[in-house]
Amino acid sequence: MQANEAKPRYAGTKKHSQIHWLLYCRPGFEQDCAQEALRQAKQQKPIIDTEQPAIIVDSGYVVVALNEQKLSWHELIFTRQLIRLHHSITALPERDRLTPILDAVAALPGTFGTLWLEAPDTNDGKLLATFTRRFQPLLETALREQGRLQDDPHATRLHVFFPDKNSVLIGTSDPRNSAEAIMGIVRQTMPDEAPSRSTMKLAEAIAVFMDRSEQTRLLRPGMQAVDLGAAPGGWTWQLVKRNIRVTAVDNGTMKGVLANHPLVQHLKQDGFKYAPRKAVDWLVCDMVDKPSKVATLIGSWFAAGWCKHAIFNLKLPMKQRVAALDSALGGIRKQLDDEGINYRMMAKQLYHDREEVTVFLTKTKG
Repeated sequence: MQANEAKPRYAGTKKHSQIHWLLYCRPGFEQDCAQEALRQAKQQKPIIDTEQPAIIVDSGYVVVALNEQKLSWHELIFTRQLIRLHHSITALPERDRLTPILDAVAALPGTFGTLWLEAPDTNDGKLLATFTRRFQPLLETALREQGRLQDDPHATRLHVFFPDKNSVLIGTSDPRNSAEAIMGIVRQTMPDEAPSRSTMKLAEAIAVFMDRSEQTRLLRPGMQAVDLGAAPGGWTWQLVKRNIRVTAVDNGTMKGVLANHPLVQHLKQDGFKYAPRKAVDWLVCDMVDKPSKVATLIGSWFAAGWCKHAIFNLKLPMKQRVAALDSALGGIRKQLDDEGINYRMMAKQLYHDREEVTVFLTKTKG
């Protein structure tokens, strides 16, 4: 734990007016997650007399205390899950963890649509999986007997988060303002035919950024796409399996079934210099370069009318990641605003991302 870490205080302690939020994130991005959340809050009103965020490096979560500000999960890039934190128990009895948790939940109003037992997305957190699997039915049965747990996916969720076996954080989330998957992780499986694991990044992006109806509407068979930096073909494979024709642009080699696929045209060119002969439906891009350079490229495609929709990755620097991301996304917004283009843009650091953020950009009718 770093020397400047703040010891968190939660509901029922000294500052009753404060709201505590529990945010899950990729381990190693705790500072970025907290920085972004505090900035979003400050845009609503100044933060005064508040606690420093509780940051434990590589823990996979942070706790921030705000006054009256509310956070929007959809606008937070580094936050996987957004939870209103109500109670913290730091010394669970080893022989009876159930009773103090039930007592804490009893103080919360209303009923809950579902119960999620969670642990950090770390190596130590994964070791808690056996414990949480055994503990889940015990807690769930007790809550059902008390009439506190209903099977309603649209109702408030109850989160019981174990940083370790001896402590627990208890909170709630609004399904309209949080991730739909436990831990905020939309997991993917590696398809046997896909040529690289990067295919799971695009699969997750499609699942996170588009609901079922939008996927059906925007990813129709017969559409045309360009994949910049395509080799060995992980992202191209996701499009081809949806019967979308892909121009794969990369000096590298396409592998596996994509090497001679009838829906794939492979052009050995530099993705930053390629220009399509006619407009396409989709642009996807997972090229390794500065986020500002990739962002400028994406913006120029939309400004030129070369595509309608795009999913792309922005590789982040080791330092000043929030600032670099702000600059890149701000550059895209300026390009599109200057051209009078109506658009919707969403960005998230997804589970299958590493030192990067995935962005979905689509033209709208205004």
